[in-house]
Amino acid sequence: MDILKKFSLEGKTALVTGAAYGIGFAIAEGLAGAGAKIAFNCRSEEHLNKAMAAYEEKGIDAKGYICDVTQEEEVINLVRTIEKDLGPVDILVNNAGIIKRIPMVEMSAEDFRQVVDIDLTAAFITSKAVLPGMMERRSGKIINICSMMSELGRETVSAYAAAKGGLKMLTRNIASEYGSYNIQCNGIGPGYIATPQTAPLREKQADGSRHPFDSFIIAKTPAERWGEPEDLMGAAVFLASEASDFVNGHILYIDGGILAYIGKQP
Repeated sequence: MDILKKFSLEGKTALVTGAAYGIGFAIAEGLAGAGAKIAFNCRSEEHLNKAMAAYEEKGIDAKGYICDVTQEEEVINLVRTIEKDLGPVDILVNNAGIIKRIPMVEMSAEDFRQVVDIDLTAAFITSKAVLPGMMERRSGKIINICSMMSELGRETVSAYAAAKGGLKMLTRNIASEYGSYNIQCNGIGPGYIATPQTAPLREKQADGSRHPFDSFIIAKTPAERWGEPEDLMGAAVFLASEASDFVNGHILYIDGGILAYIGKQP
Protein backbone atom coordinates (compact mmCIF):
# COMPACT_ATOMS: atom_id res chain seq x y z
CA MET A 1 0.00 0.00 0.00
CA ASP A 2 1.24 3.48 -0.89
CA ILE A 3 0.25 5.28 2.29
CA LEU A 4 0.87 8.72 0.77
CA LYS A 5 -1.92 8.10 -1.75
CA LYS A 6 -4.32 7.94 1.19
CA PHE A 7 -3.61 11.61 1.81
CA SER A 8 -3.95 12.71 -1.82
CA LEU A 9 -6.82 15.04 -2.74
CA GLU A 10 -6.23 14.87 -6.50
CA GLY A 11 -9.48 15.28 -8.40
CA LYS A 12 -11.37 16.56 -5.34
CA THR A 13 -13.18 19.88 -5.08
CA ALA A 14 -13.06 21.72 -1.74
CA LEU A 15 -15.23 24.63 -0.64
CA VAL A 16 -13.62 26.57 2.21
CA THR A 17 -15.90 29.29 3.55
CA GLY A 18 -14.41 32.59 4.63
CA ALA A 19 -10.98 31.64 3.29
CA ALA A 20 -9.82 35.12 2.31
CA TYR A 21 -7.06 35.17 4.95
CA GLY A 22 -5.90 33.64 8.20
CA ILE A 23 -6.94 30.11 9.18
CA GLY A 24 -9.24 29.59 6.19
CA PHE A 25 -6.60 30.70 3.72
CA ALA A 26 -3.98 28.41 5.27
CA ILE A 27 -6.35 25.44 5.18
CA ALA A 28 -7.20 26.15 1.54
CA GLU A 29 -3.48 26.36 0.77
CA GLY A 30 -2.89 23.01 2.46
CA LEU A 31 -5.76 21.31 0.60
CA ALA A 32 -4.52 22.76 -2.70
CA GLY A 33 -1.04 21.45 -1.94
CA ALA A 34 -2.55 17.96 -1.60
CA GLY A 35 -4.17 18.32 -5.03
CA ALA A 36 -7.66 19.70 -4.35
CA LYS A 37 -9.41 22.30 -6.47
CA ILE A 38 -10.28 25.25 -4.22
CA ALA A 39 -13.45 27.32 -4.05
CA PHE A 40 -14.02 29.98 -1.40
CA ASN A 41 -16.44 32.78 -0.66
CA CYS A 42 -16.26 36.39 0.45
CA ARG A 43 -19.06 38.79 1.34
CA SER A 44 -17.83 41.71 -0.79
CA GLU A 45 -16.05 42.43 -4.07
CA GLU A 46 -13.29 44.28 -2.22
CA HIS A 47 -12.45 41.30 0.00
CA LEU A 48 -12.72 38.94 -2.95
CA ASN A 49 -10.24 40.92 -5.03
CA LYS A 50 -7.71 41.04 -2.16
CA ALA A 51 -8.11 37.32 -1.57
CA MET A 52 -7.69 36.44 -5.23
CA ALA A 53 -4.47 38.45 -5.31
CA ALA A 54 -3.21 36.54 -2.26
CA TYR A 55 -4.04 33.17 -3.86
CA GLU A 56 -2.34 34.20 -7.09
CA GLU A 57 0.76 35.26 -5.15
CA LYS A 58 0.89 31.75 -3.65
CA GLY A 59 0.40 30.16 -7.06
CA ILE A 60 -2.96 28.66 -6.09
CA ASP A 61 -5.59 28.45 -8.82
CA ALA A 62 -8.60 29.15 -6.58
CA LYS A 63 -12.11 30.22 -7.56
CA GLY A 64 -13.63 32.97 -5.45
CA TYR A 65 -17.32 33.80 -5.17
CA ILE A 66 -19.37 36.47 -3.43
CA CYS A 67 -21.77 34.78 -1.03
CA ASP A 68 -23.20 35.45 2.42
CA VAL A 69 -23.21 31.99 3.98
CA THR A 70 -25.93 32.98 6.45
CA GLN A 71 -28.37 33.28 3.52
CA GLU A 72 -29.68 29.89 2.39
CA GLU A 73 -30.62 30.83 -1.18
CA GLU A 74 -27.20 32.37 -1.78
CA VAL A 75 -25.51 29.22 -0.51
CA ILE A 76 -27.66 26.96 -2.69
CA ASN A 77 -26.73 29.06 -5.72
CA LEU A 78 -23.05 29.04 -4.67
CA VAL A 79 -22.94 25.24 -4.53
CA ARG A 80 -24.67 24.98 -7.92
CA THR A 81 -22.16 27.39 -9.47
CA ILE A 82 -19.18 25.55 -7.99
CA GLU A 83 -20.55 22.28 -9.41
CA LYS A 84 -20.66 23.86 -12.87
CA ASP A 85 -17.23 25.48 -12.57
CA LEU A 86 -15.21 22.84 -10.72
CA GLY A 87 -17.38 19.79 -10.12
CA PRO A 88 -19.32 18.47 -7.12
CA VAL A 89 -18.20 19.59 -3.69
CA ASP A 90 -16.30 16.64 -2.19
CA ILE A 91 -14.90 18.57 0.79
CA LEU A 92 -16.61 21.32 2.77
CA VAL A 93 -14.69 23.33 5.35
CA ASN A 94 -16.98 25.49 7.46
CA ASN A 95 -14.48 28.15 8.46
CA ALA A 96 -16.39 31.46 8.21
CA GLY A 97 -16.71 33.04 11.63
CA ILE A 98 -16.51 36.15 13.78
CA ILE A 99 -15.89 36.92 17.43
CA LYS A 100 -17.13 39.86 19.50
CA ARG A 101 -15.26 40.30 22.77
CA ILE A 102 -17.95 41.95 24.91
CA PRO A 103 -18.87 41.16 28.52
CA MET A 104 -22.13 39.21 28.51
CA VAL A 105 -24.08 41.75 30.54
CA GLU A 106 -23.07 44.46 28.06
CA MET A 107 -23.74 42.43 24.91
CA SER A 108 -26.93 43.07 22.95
CA ALA A 109 -29.10 40.18 21.83
CA GLU A 110 -28.53 41.43 18.29
CA ASP A 111 -24.75 41.01 18.63
CA PHE A 112 -25.20 37.58 20.21
CA ARG A 113 -27.46 36.44 17.36
CA GLN A 114 -25.03 37.74 14.73
CA VAL A 115 -22.17 35.69 16.14
CA VAL A 116 -24.31 32.55 16.38
CA ASP A 117 -25.69 33.14 12.89
CA ILE A 118 -22.25 33.34 11.27
CA ASP A 119 -20.38 30.82 13.45
CA LEU A 120 -23.09 28.15 13.74
CA THR A 121 -26.16 28.66 11.56
CA ALA A 122 -24.03 29.23 8.44
CA ALA A 123 -22.35 25.85 8.99
CA PHE A 124 -25.78 24.23 9.14
CA ILE A 125 -26.82 25.98 5.91
CA THR A 126 -23.70 25.09 3.92
CA SER A 127 -23.63 21.51 5.20
CA LYS A 128 -27.29 21.11 4.28
CA ALA A 129 -26.52 22.39 0.78
CA VAL A 130 -23.74 19.88 0.05
CA LEU A 131 -25.10 16.83 1.88
CA PRO A 132 -27.61 15.66 -0.77
CA GLY A 133 -24.87 15.41 -3.40
CA MET A 134 -22.55 13.64 -0.98
CA MET A 135 -25.32 11.22 -0.07
CA GLU A 136 -25.97 10.47 -3.74
CA ARG A 137 -22.26 9.85 -4.38
CA ARG A 138 -21.91 8.03 -1.04
CA SER A 139 -18.78 10.00 -0.28
CA GLY A 140 -17.99 13.31 1.38
CA LYS A 141 -15.94 15.16 3.98
CA ILE A 142 -17.20 18.02 6.14
CA ILE A 143 -14.74 19.80 8.43
CA ASN A 144 -16.08 22.32 10.93
CA ILE A 145 -13.66 24.84 12.39
CA CYS A 146 -14.53 24.70 16.05
CA SER A 147 -12.40 26.14 18.84
CA MET A 148 -11.07 25.47 22.32
CA MET A 149 -14.13 27.49 23.25
CA SER A 150 -16.09 24.40 22.22
CA GLU A 151 -14.80 23.04 25.56
CA LEU A 152 -13.87 26.03 27.71
CA GLY A 153 -15.40 29.31 28.76
CA ARG A 154 -13.68 32.64 29.18
CA GLU A 155 -14.73 36.18 29.94
CA THR A 156 -16.16 38.31 27.08
CA VAL A 157 -16.78 35.45 24.60
CA SER A 158 -20.21 34.14 25.63
CA ALA A 159 -21.67 34.25 22.10
CA TYR A 160 -18.56 32.75 20.49
CA ALA A 161 -18.33 29.93 23.05
CA ALA A 162 -22.04 29.17 22.70
CA ALA A 163 -21.75 29.05 18.90
CA LYS A 164 -18.59 26.92 18.89
CA GLY A 165 -20.04 24.54 21.47
CA GLY A 166 -23.07 24.21 19.21
CA LEU A 167 -20.81 23.63 16.21
CA LYS A 168 -19.10 20.79 18.06
CA MET A 169 -22.47 19.11 18.60
CA LEU A 170 -23.59 19.80 15.02
CA THR A 171 -20.40 18.02 13.93
CA ARG A 172 -21.27 14.96 15.99
CA ASN A 173 -24.85 14.96 14.80
CA ILE A 174 -23.92 15.12 11.10
CA ALA A 175 -21.55 12.21 11.71
CA SER A 176 -24.32 10.28 13.45
CA GLU A 177 -27.01 11.05 10.88
CA TYR A 178 -25.03 10.61 7.65
CA GLY A 179 -22.16 8.27 8.49
CA SER A 180 -23.98 5.39 6.79
CA TYR A 181 -23.54 7.27 3.49
CA ASN A 182 -19.75 7.16 3.88
CA ILE A 183 -19.77 10.83 4.85
CA GLN A 184 -17.34 11.89 7.56
CA CYS A 185 -17.90 15.08 9.54
CA ASN A 186 -15.15 16.11 11.93
CA GLY A 187 -13.98 19.31 13.54
CA ILE A 188 -10.71 21.13 14.00
CA GLY A 189 -10.38 23.05 17.25
CA PRO A 190 -7.62 25.64 16.89
CA GLY A 191 -5.95 26.97 19.98
CA TYR A 192 -4.65 30.51 20.00
CA ILE A 193 -3.50 31.16 16.45
CA ALA A 194 -1.59 34.24 15.28
CA THR A 195 -4.08 35.76 12.81
CA PRO A 196 -5.37 39.29 12.14
CA GLN A 197 -8.34 38.41 14.39
CA THR A 198 -6.06 37.81 17.39
CA ALA A 199 -3.55 40.56 16.59
CA PRO A 200 -4.94 42.95 19.28
CA LEU A 201 -4.14 40.30 21.90
CA ARG A 202 -0.51 40.15 20.82
CA GLU A 203 0.30 43.85 20.55
CA LYS A 204 3.43 45.03 22.33
CA GLN A 205 2.87 47.42 25.22
CA ALA A 206 4.22 50.96 25.23
CA ASP A 207 7.25 49.83 27.26
CA GLY A 208 7.98 47.00 24.80
CA SER A 209 6.65 44.25 27.05
CA ARG A 210 4.19 41.57 26.01
CA HIS A 211 0.45 42.18 26.14
CA PRO A 212 -0.82 40.60 29.40
CA PHE A 213 -3.02 38.17 27.47
CA ASP A 214 -0.09 37.24 25.24
CA SER A 215 1.96 36.40 28.34
CA PHE A 216 -0.94 34.41 29.75
CA ILE A 217 -1.26 32.28 26.59
CA ILE A 218 2.47 31.60 26.39
CA ALA A 219 2.43 30.48 30.03
CA LYS A 220 -0.59 28.21 29.48
CA THR A 221 0.76 26.55 26.32
CA PRO A 222 3.29 23.71 26.69
CA ALA A 223 4.64 24.65 23.23
CA GLU A 224 5.26 28.15 24.67
CA ARG A 225 4.11 29.92 21.53
CA TRP A 226 1.03 30.93 19.60
CA GLY A 227 0.07 28.63 16.76
CA GLU A 228 0.52 29.66 13.16
CA PRO A 229 -2.21 29.15 10.53
CA GLU A 230 0.13 26.69 8.79
CA ASP A 231 -0.05 24.45 11.88
CA LEU A 232 -3.60 23.53 10.81
CA MET A 233 -2.73 22.34 7.30
CA GLY A 234 -1.80 18.76 8.14
CA ALA A 235 -4.93 18.11 10.17
CA ALA A 236 -7.11 19.56 7.42
CA VAL A 237 -5.53 17.37 4.74
CA PHE A 238 -5.90 14.31 6.98
CA LEU A 239 -9.59 14.96 7.70
CA ALA A 240 -10.29 15.74 4.03
CA SER A 241 -8.60 12.60 2.71
CA GLU A 242 -9.17 8.84 2.57
CA ALA A 243 -6.75 8.51 5.47
CA SER A 244 -9.59 9.55 7.81
CA ASP A 245 -12.37 7.38 6.33
CA PHE A 246 -13.06 5.73 9.71
CA VAL A 247 -12.76 8.93 11.73
CA ASN A 248 -16.17 10.50 12.32
CA GLY A 249 -17.62 12.94 14.83
CA HIS A 250 -14.19 13.77 16.24
CA ILE A 251 -12.84 17.20 17.20
CA LEU A 252 -9.08 17.45 16.69
CA TYR A 253 -7.70 20.19 18.92
CA ILE A 254 -4.59 21.91 17.59
CA ASP A 255 -3.68 23.99 20.60
CA GLY A 256 -0.04 23.33 21.46
CA GLY A 257 -1.22 21.27 24.44
CA ILE A 258 -3.34 23.86 26.29
CA LEU A 259 -6.28 21.52 26.93
CA ALA A 260 -3.94 18.88 28.38
CA TYR A 261 -2.07 21.27 30.68
CA ILE A 262 -2.94 22.39 34.20
CA GLY A 263 -0.21 25.04 34.15
CA LYS A 264 2.99 25.62 36.06
CA GLN A 265 2.97 25.88 39.82
CA PRO A 266 3.32 29.54 40.87
